Amino acid sequence: MSAKSNDIDTHHHAGHGHHHSTSGISEKNLLAAVVLNFTITIVEIIGGILSNSLALLSDAIHNLGDGLAVLLAYIAHRVSKRESNQRKTFGYKRIEILAAFVNSIILVAICIFLIWEAVERFQNPAPIKGVIMFSVAAVGLLANLVAVILLKSDSKKNINIRAAYLHLLGDTLSSIVVILGGILIWQFEIYWIDPLITMLISLYIMKETYLLLKDSFDILMQSSPRELNLDDIKLEVEKLEGVKNIHHVHAWSLSDQQVHFEGHIDLNEDMSVSKTDALKNRIRTLLHNKFHIDHTTLEVEFGCCHDDDLINER
Repeated sequence: MSAKSNDIDTHHHAGHGHHHSTSGISEKNLLAAVVLNFTITIVEIIGGILSNSLALLSDAIHNLGDGLAVLLAYIAHRVSKRESNQRKTFGYKRIEILAAFVNSIILVAICIFLIWEAVERFQNPAPIKGVIMFSVAAVGLLANLVAVILLKSDSKKNINIRAAYLHLLGDTLSSIVVILGGILIWQFEIYWIDPLITMLISLYIMKETYLLLKDSFDILMQSSPRELNLDDIKLEVEKLEGVKNIHHVHAWSLSDQQVHFEGHIDLNEDMSVSKTDALKNRIRTLLHNKFHIDHTTLEVEFGCCHDDDLINER
């Protein structure tokens, strides 16, 4: 492959840059959320043992998992800001996707465990001290609300923070339900409400986690972003003067914020290097403005590639 026919464009900044920086994310808020979660965990474990409430103990385990998840999110965010080097030429951005994926799996595993425990409790109901259950869940709700507020704005900027935010949101909802359950047990001794609450909370969290797990898995598998239609890209690029076809296309997300694209451009005629550079710049601008692609790598050819399929693994 000659230098004339190949273009390795690491970061093309003609009229644009990478607008989705994670530098605005508050590390102090993440760290505060970690401390809050571990504090809630200790309080709920003690309260769950004293009240004999599975829902409270399950919420404590949930909070422990979430505390570890938020801690992982914090560490991943710190590592992701490290500069690229000769071995990590893309830097460490994808570690946040890996953290989101691991967080999702942990959350699903915790929910499966809680559902199993709830089924056991249905079969072997036990008396529960509703007053303690209510009081401890109320403290947990307050702490979870603070943690959710701390991470809400940053959750829109980054998939890793969104994973931690979902953990905390699930905790907040579960605390509300546990409080309601505590009142029913306290006033009416409806003990079966405890495992029922556990199952409902777990099923809800699993539903919310599914999309996050799918998104992080797709990014790790270098799948094309769902909103990107490669046939539309082919149609638009081939409208440009001088382009015969575009083929051997690959599109993937480096992170949840940065889309990369590469492809081969077959020319209608033999061109000088200066003309092909101008054509590649037009294609990059088109891909950025219309398809929000941040990083483009293009190889230009003239009558030398007989395989013009849009997708090719090689």
